[in-house]
Amino acid sequence: MDSISAAVIGASGYSGAELISLLGRHRFVRLGNLFAHSSAGKQLDEVFPRFTSVVKLPLESYSPEAACSNDVIFIALPSGEAMNIVPELLKRGKRIIDLGGDFRLKDPAVYEQYYRRPHTAPDQLKTAVYGLPEWNRSALKTAKLVANPGCYPTGATLPLLPLLKKGLIRKQGIVVSSLSGVSGAGRSASTDLSFTEVNESVRAYKVGVHQHLPEIQSVLSGFSGDRVTVTFVPHLLPITRGIYTSLYAPMASEFSLDTVTDIYAQYYGGEPFVRFSPDRIPEIKNVTGTNFIDIGYRLDRENKCLIILSVIDNLVKGAAGQAIQNMNTMFGFDETEALI
Repeated sequence: MDSISAAVIGASGYSGAELISLLGRHRFVRLGNLFAHSSAGKQLDEVFPRFTSVVKLPLESYSPEAACSNDVIFIALPSGEAMNIVPELLKRGKRIIDLGGDFRLKDPAVYEQYYRRPHTAPDQLKTAVYGLPEWNRSALKTAKLVANPGCYPTGATLPLLPLLKKGLIRKQGIVVSSLSGVSGAGRSASTDLSFTEVNESVRAYKVGVHQHLPEIQSVLSGFSGDRVTVTFVPHLLPITRGIYTSLYAPMASEFSLDTVTDIYAQYYGGEPFVRFSPDRIPEIKNVTGTNFIDIGYRLDRENKCLIILSVIDNLVKGAAGQAIQNMNTMFGFDETEALI
């Protein structure tokens, strides 16, 4: 099988470093250019000592010419930056996977409402492929621009979609409560994210206005074929990585846990990274450093509610791992390459 080269824009961030680590063990990918802004001019191992004697590459200032010398370009920049460079890269025929939020929503007005900035590349919103491999695999094979899903939406949509497709749960009244490790906010310094501020505490944030709310609703609506609305409340958890999501879904009719298991088996029985069980309560420690999502579920018959629990590593299945999974699909590699 032919090998390819990969560039990473935003290599000095948490997701960028996770990408480099995973790409470094991929049998058919050669690490190409690594781009950073404030760290440009340094060696990678100066910023991340764990790469000492493992990856000997410099961090460069971004240039489209250097980026386009690679077969695939990963963009791991804060939202609002990818849309400024993607159009030119696409014109040069490059295949791109964006880990930020710039191309996940189809409506530029909704993007502006939740991301609080106008979208400067609205034409690319129409053509970007949403990178949820379990539900969009065929479109990914020919995609030029992939919008890698957000971490919260990954933990929420994968458990809900099969049940919505089969009509087991109602399309309105779903509650999504998620708790995330602080690495989900990125590597930039912030007093609110310092150890002293987050330790020994849990707090909700961006209640009702988080940018992942419209993403969750649009993905559930798009793949289920009907309008779905949710209440979404994200929380900050005093751990480094991982997302724990509790989903409360009103039942559309009476059913058993066996029915839920059968539906998950129908949709995810052959999926390499989805694990589900009605018997085991998921725990973050069991997915840390992996590309798995673990799903558990219980019935609350008195309130006619299905309680679903999911866990992912926000830096792997919620970011870099899913991006590698998307790349594998795009280039015809085994989907588990570098991930198991």
